[in-house]
Amino acid sequence: MNWLKDLLPPTTQRVALRTDPNINSRIRRKTIGYLDMYKDCSNSMLSSRIKTLNYEWDTERFLEANAAAMVLGSSILGLKFSRCWFVITGMLAYFLLQHALQGWCPPVSIIRKIGIRTAEEINNEKMVLKMMRKDFLFDYEGDGEELMKIVEK
Repeated sequence: MNWLKDLLPPTTQRVALRTDPNINSRIRRKTIGYLDMYKDCSNSMLSSRIKTLNYEWDTERFLEANAAAMVLGSSILGLKFSRCWFVITGMLAYFLLQHALQGWCPPVSIIRKIGIRTAEEINNEKMVLKMMRKDFLFDYEGDGEELMKIVEK
């Protein structure tokens, strides 16, 4: 049954588990850099950053939007010109299924290389910003790296 866990990783970790560790590290360092920039900011600045993060496209949204556009385009081309275009539609369906199950497909490698974060990574940054804003009963101290470790546990 362990092979099934390897084949179908946890939803929140599936993309990060299938991404090159160097890319994950680069994305994490960039996030910590943002957190360190906001460390001594006012609550209104922290709230503004959180609102901005609410609109950031994650890997899922980016992949789905691009795949849907390509499916639509290849379907139209297949109907108008040649059935050969439906091969692209089929490939995209396979990629989306593979991504849904395993967290990886060829476009995800590109998406991660350009720095698109997962929903979990975005939510972790928001959680640390809320800790900095003192939204919780406990008073958390530390830099972006330390607070990120708390959130990632």
